[in-house]
Amino acid sequence: MTSSDTTGAVDLRSDTLTRPTPGMRRAMAEAEVGDDVYVEDPTVNALEERVADMFGHEAALFVPSGTMGNQIGLRLVCEPGQEVLGDADAHVFTYEMGAAAALFGLSSRTVVSGSGGGGYGDAGTVSADQLIAQVRPKDDWHLTATAAVAVENTHNRGGGLVQPLAELEKLWDWSRGAGVNVHLDGARIWNAHVASGVPLSTYGRLADTASVCLSKGLGAPVGSVLVASAERIAAARLWRKRLGGGMRQVGVLAAAGAHALDHHLERLAEDHEHARLLADLLGADPARVHTNMVVLDDVDAETVVPAARAQGVLVGHVSARRVRLVTHLDVDRAGVERAAKVLGELIAR
Repeated sequence: MTSSDTTGAVDLRSDTLTRPTPGMRRAMAEAEVGDDVYVEDPTVNALEERVADMFGHEAALFVPSGTMGNQIGLRLVCEPGQEVLGDADAHVFTYEMGAAAALFGLSSRTVVSGSGGGGYGDAGTVSADQLIAQVRPKDDWHLTATAAVAVENTHNRGGGLVQPLAELEKLWDWSRGAGVNVHLDGARIWNAHVASGVPLSTYGRLADTASVCLSKGLGAPVGSVLVASAERIAAARLWRKRLGGGMRQVGVLAAAGAHALDHHLERLAEDHEHARLLADLLGADPARVHTNMVVLDDVDAETVVPAARAQGVLVGHVSARRVRLVTHLDVDRAGVERAAKVLGELIAR
């Protein structure tokens, strides 16, 4: 298999690599469309209303990517010159190219959550007390005021961990009296919901703004949805246009998201089961497998990753000694077992 040929491979690099199912493609082809910039695409409007209702918010906005959803969400809860506080390994600080500063003049400050830092284990776990202790007041002109706290659930670099509900509730309750907003990066909030049983509406009520992704575990080809109050979503629509995210007959994409919600949400439990099976077969700590990610530490990634690829198993190269495996709807149990066999032999060498 060449470096660019992944045909027939078991691809565990990410859950972003899924392809639309035949049913999703039909839904896209048959979607009723209109001009979304004019708010006249009925499929988009229906998806936005549905997702807003799922998370207990007044309104929602369909955006091209999770990064756009996150960044607009942060801008809605933080003014230029103010700061966003969050975990050092959070996606909004690690993988979004400094967008908050580059686009909006927002300052970012981070804390190392959990133990170890640098990813995985319980790193990235929300500690309300730890975050609250780092918040800077708005009435001290010597300091950059903390306007918002960003929370990621599930936490990507935390190995797909589900945030403790009690900590999220404690942070939210404190934030109401402190005048600090909360933004939720819910790229994989669906996994957190299925794994924990916590209703999506509960997660939604613990955030002022939330970006939820349709193109990861749910398997849509593109798109996220930003949820918030009606007033904030009206402002978000302007920011989306400014950022080049105004879209026309985009119902063909929204239809994929609606199909995913209809058919791919509850089946995330299968991905979680497959991840636990991978962990068991490879001797990884099952306590670290909350959802659909398995992290292998103390592995010679520089050798294992290309060797596995040569045998048709693709995995994520996190660092020289760390590999990540992500299960998703395009990998069945047979694929998991095949991957475990290949990786097990390579790791044992």
